[in-house]
Amino acid sequence: MASSVIPKTVNPDIQKERDGASFSSEEFAAWWSGGQDALKFHRELRDYMQKDVDADEYLQIQNLSHEEISDFAVRTSLEAAKKLRRLQEERNPGGEDYWPNLYDHKITWGVTPAGNPFGVMYVMLIQALEAQCTPEQYEEFGKRMKNFEICGTYAQTELGHGTFLRGLETRADFDPKTDEFVLNTPKISSYKFWPGGLGHSSNYCLVMAQLYINNQCKGPHMFFVQVRDEETHEPLPGVHIGDIGKKMGFIGINNGFLGLKDVRIPRTRMLMRHAQVKPDGSYVSSPANVLTYFAMVRSRCVITYNNSSMLAVAATIATRYSAVRRQSPIEPKAPEPQILDHVTQQMKLFPEIATSLAHRVASDYLWKLYEMTIEDIEYGKYERLPELHSLSCALKVTCSSDTTAGIERLRLACGGHGYLISSNLSNLYVLATAACTYEGENTVLLLQIGRFLMKSWNSALSGAPLAPTVSYLAEVQQNPEFGAWTGTWDNMVRAMKYAAANKTRLAFNSLSNRISKGESEGNAANQTGIEFTHAAELHGRAFVFSSFTTEVTGPNAKDRSPALNRVLENLLELYLVKETLNQLSNLLRFINLTDKDLTSLQERLETVLTKLRPDAVAIVDGFDFSDLQLNSTLGSYDGNAYERIFDAALKNPMNQKPVPKSFHEILKPFMKSNI
Repeated sequence: MASSVIPKTVNPDIQKERDGASFSSEEFAAWWSGGQDALKFHRELRDYMQKDVDADEYLQIQNLSHEEISDFAVRTSLEAAKKLRRLQEERNPGGEDYWPNLYDHKITWGVTPAGNPFGVMYVMLIQALEAQCTPEQYEEFGKRMKNFEICGTYAQTELGHGTFLRGLETRADFDPKTDEFVLNTPKISSYKFWPGGLGHSSNYCLVMAQLYINNQCKGPHMFFVQVRDEETHEPLPGVHIGDIGKKMGFIGINNGFLGLKDVRIPRTRMLMRHAQVKPDGSYVSSPANVLTYFAMVRSRCVITYNNSSMLAVAATIATRYSAVRRQSPIEPKAPEPQILDHVTQQMKLFPEIATSLAHRVASDYLWKLYEMTIEDIEYGKYERLPELHSLSCALKVTCSSDTTAGIERLRLACGGHGYLISSNLSNLYVLATAACTYEGENTVLLLQIGRFLMKSWNSALSGAPLAPTVSYLAEVQQNPEFGAWTGTWDNMVRAMKYAAANKTRLAFNSLSNRISKGESEGNAANQTGIEFTHAAELHGRAFVFSSFTTEVTGPNAKDRSPALNRVLENLLELYLVKETLNQLSNLLRFINLTDKDLTSLQERLETVLTKLRPDAVAIVDGFDFSDLQLNSTLGSYDGNAYERIFDAALKNPMNQKPVPKSFHEILKPFMKSNI
């Protein structure tokens, strides 16, 4: 193996950026982490998890075979689990387990760079068991799963059906003679397909299947099914299971397929906290159907948080690289400047930094709403569920789509070196873009939000109460001056709400007109689908506008220094201005923006880029990602990008012997053949 060429010193260009910042990166890091105590805990946990890790090995993951990557992912994920358990024993012996909640936290990303095949187990499965099991069921098998005595995944998506859960084809027929359910995947399209960790890493799974009693369908329900022997790990009779193969990303997640043929499980293995099947076959329905899908709602909350963090990772890499890359003189006879000095480069980088903050703040609000809803459910109150479902869909869509586009923009900002696998930008991109599909394909979610907006608009027309996140629909109806333009931050929030409300109005009118002409409600909704999606996207963006503005200008500002507040205000200004410019086609339809107003917005955009330029590196330092979490030759803290790129090339397995065997076996004989 070639020796390292990486110097021990920090690149002077990146050090200059840190020395010239107007605020404290440490204070930013504490704000981003949720407080000084949280930052301290995260750093201690990260250091604990990352000690004894071979960073060079992690940079070589992409050179492994599919099977080797899968084995690597299992090994590193279990090492992480053991470390977290040891930490639990050291810090909180005999107390409540907190380690499972950290198992798929971004703090552990750095130690599972190929992905965590047991991530779905802790993000979805255990949460679903806690929410859907009776106390007796949780004692029987839920605790075993949480303690990692058994391992599993959440099997919902099928080869032929994904987001449309009512169309799932897997069956669970109740047999009253044996007090069992009989599970079957009757055709290839019924096979469970895609669940992370299903292929070879799980011996149990939570299967979403259509419940049948006396051949009458009761809709999708959850069934806890053993698929492999606990001792031998061999598939059980009637179980056809395996890995689906290589994908664009999630290289070590071990996504799998599952077919079931006459697999019998006890009646008590249907999760029965809400809906029940009695021994005589009588059925008790759930008090709220959406409770069956609540695990997906939580997963969408996770996606908004994780994707905003992925964008912050990519922004860190691209910004640090832009501080040390010098190219293209601005003045003909001047030295080559840092590319960070080019305004066009700033426009590629800084808006993505601001967008990551905006979505992170929005996701924090979403999590609070989720926790309040969970508490309500404990007391049998389900009023918040429609709003939580709609908001989780909206933020999942806007965050995943913005993150995907943003990471690709940041990769392009790094030129040719951004194309290297060792930059880690390609991996971040495929992780982000996958979120546009899983836990609800984005267009389908937009259509669901659209239907929620139609009901809300109708409620506003009749004066009925509205959920807080759609209360602006009534305000727009009641106040014709709501959309008047002044250009302040609060006004820009109102403008986005005004555009969203009017898009909702147009969609509602189109839907109503089609129905009045005799079209069925289903066909009318299908024909109005494009307008539904437009209204839904603007609804999501209006919420991000509002939550980010409230965080920066609201009461929390008093807890921050004036210097940090100035930086956050600059980032808010950039986000609101750039997104307003991006949405001009929607805004101009409903709001009287003059040429002077548009010129002012462009000037504000250029001004705020200039204000952010001295603080850019310090801001991404405040995201507080370690080099192992970044896993990038371009984005290390020391700024030695060229040396790290070259070091990675030297350590490429292809370069460990001077002549490849293909030369002697293929190339040389061909050249000697006198063709």
